[in-house]
Amino acid sequence: MIWDYFIIFAVAAIICWVAGAAFAWKSKKSIAYGATAVGVCILFAFIVGLWIQLERPPMRTMGETRLWYSLFLPVAGLLIYSRFHYKWVLSFSTVMAVVFVCINVFKPEIHSKTLMPALQSPWFAPHVIVYMMAYAMLGAAAVMAVYLLYKKKAGNSLTELPACDSLVYVGYTFLTLGMLMGALWAKEAWGHYWAWDPKETWAAVTWMAYLGYVHLRLGAPTKHKSALWALIVCFVLLQMCWWGINYLPSAQGSSVHTYSMG
Repeated sequence: MIWDYFIIFAVAAIICWVAGAAFAWKSKKSIAYGATAVGVCILFAFIVGLWIQLERPPMRTMGETRLWYSLFLPVAGLLIYSRFHYKWVLSFSTVMAVVFVCINVFKPEIHSKTLMPALQSPWFAPHVIVYMMAYAMLGAAAVMAVYLLYKKKAGNSLTELPACDSLVYVGYTFLTLGMLMGALWAKEAWGHYWAWDPKETWAAVTWMAYLGYVHLRLGAPTKHKSALWALIVCFVLLQMCWWGINYLPSAQGSSVHTYSMG
């Protein structure tokens, strides 16, 4: 089973990401780009192999979605680094990716070929991929918010706040696309676009929370500290939408989205 070789791919990818982060600190941008990109390709190769073996998109369990999140975090880091040239950003994205990789190493989940009929829709793969990209971008924005709050506490200026906003705007766009794809998928699978399922409800709460952040930044651009704290709260809600919903009593046995637990 290809999952038995995950540790090999994981270690190789992590080594590349750490090297990329180290070279970023030394201002060797080309090597930083290359090393990080190679790490992304290594993990992507594993995901493709797992996809082929399972004969389905590896997106059913929480462990499988963590694979995609681990993949997209360095991608988000590369995008930020190429746009704003912050030396520290690849270090942050690497640490976050390593955390999720390690969770999968120490708590592997059963990866079977079983896929319930509703998940056999062509909307399944793009819906999950787009959402994971949104989560990665918004996760990077949350980490950056913590960093900026620390800077403000230390008496430094917040010149990087526009970069944080850019991450939110991109992540929010992907989040919106993911919801739209999910609605189309629901219509095809269950006959309706929206049913106020617990997962759907929290998705709506998260979407509106980030919309509130956007309005706060546009309506009160000088309230930096409030905006950063709001961004952290939004990310907490995002975690509830992603995996926290699985542990709510209201979702047990009633939510059509609890398939991700098995």
